[in-house]
Amino acid sequence: MVCRMKADLASIRSDYQRAGLDEQSAPSDPIRLFERWMQDAIDAKHPEPNAATLATLGEDGDPDARVVLLKGVDDAGFVFYTSYESAKARQLAAHPRATLVFFWLMLERQVRVRGEVTRVPEAESDAYFASRPRESQLGAWTSHQSAVIGGRAELEAKLAEVTTRYDGKDVPRPPTWGGFRIAPTSIELWQGRPARLHDRLRYARGEAGAWSITRLSP
Repeated sequence: MVCRMKADLASIRSDYQRAGLDEQSAPSDPIRLFERWMQDAIDAKHPEPNAATLATLGEDGDPDARVVLLKGVDDAGFVFYTSYESAKARQLAAHPRATLVFFWLMLERQVRVRGEVTRVPEAESDAYFASRPRESQLGAWTSHQSAVIGGRAELEAKLAEVTTRYDGKDVPRPPTWGGFRIAPTSIELWQGRPARLHDRLRYARGEAGAWSITRLSP
């Protein structure tokens, strides 16, 4: 097979040296450490610090993945929002487990979150939807996410119709749009280190809800 790229991908290297991660200084609760790392990414002005790859199991049994934006995190889990008619929502309805992967290149850090997925309460989705910019609210009514469309003009015509419909009115949350929460059963935090000898700490939640910490080989 002939590669037409000018760059030699095999020769690309980065040596991570910013920081380390050890069991002694890590908190007993991984959510606290995740919140600290997220704040570090925000403070460092990392592009889209709340972006994460969401991996699901497709309806055909094949794995699937896409980038979503984290919109909330607390002891109950990690929250993102989408159309309930989207491909990922249908997949989660059939297989309500997922993985989120955060990668903050500027800080040489990665976090993997695995867990069970449920819809957030309607009141919580209502509150978040009300906080969105009006353009985003109108967009939620415009797009039938993951559905095939005939072209860009079709989408823009629908937006014009929705904009007219809600002219001078508050935009309500579509009944087909809302949040999902991933309740983590395991969280792995990865800190890049020199010579590819990275630090990896995996937290696993026990039956009583307590977290155990294991160091993994890089």
